[in-house]
Amino acid sequence: MSSILTELVSVMDKLGLPVETGVFSGKAPEEYAVLTPLAETFEVHADDRPQHETQEARVSLYSRGSYLRRKTQVVNALLAGGFTVTNRRYVGHEDGTGYHHYAIDAAMNFELEDMEKWQPLALTSSITRQ
Repeated sequence: MSSILTELVSVMDKLGLPVETGVFSGKAPEEYAVLTPLAETFEVHADDRPQHETQEARVSLYSRGSYLRRKTQVVNALLAGGFTVTNRRYVGHEDGTGYHHYAIDAAMNFELEDMEKWQPLALTSSITRQ
């Protein structure tokens, strides 16, 4: 099954933007992105068997220069790639590192595979009534 993180890495690679998940390791370049998973949700279904899941993640864009052109490139690439951009915000300037931090939250729907393998769990109680 594909994941939002895999899809986001692909988009960032096409933009030539260095990217890592969680934290950027090593010496950080002038511009880079860090991906953070936010949520995985099922929509409500009448038969209680989800067919799709929505995955959400944050793209944290860090730039020592002007971030405006790059954030527009990232947002446009995400929209063109089938993502829903759910939030965009300037987080602030990190005085210690000199980076501007801009956050872009994105969501994507994925079809669930192997649904026939999903079986309800038999719930049993370890407490017996006397």
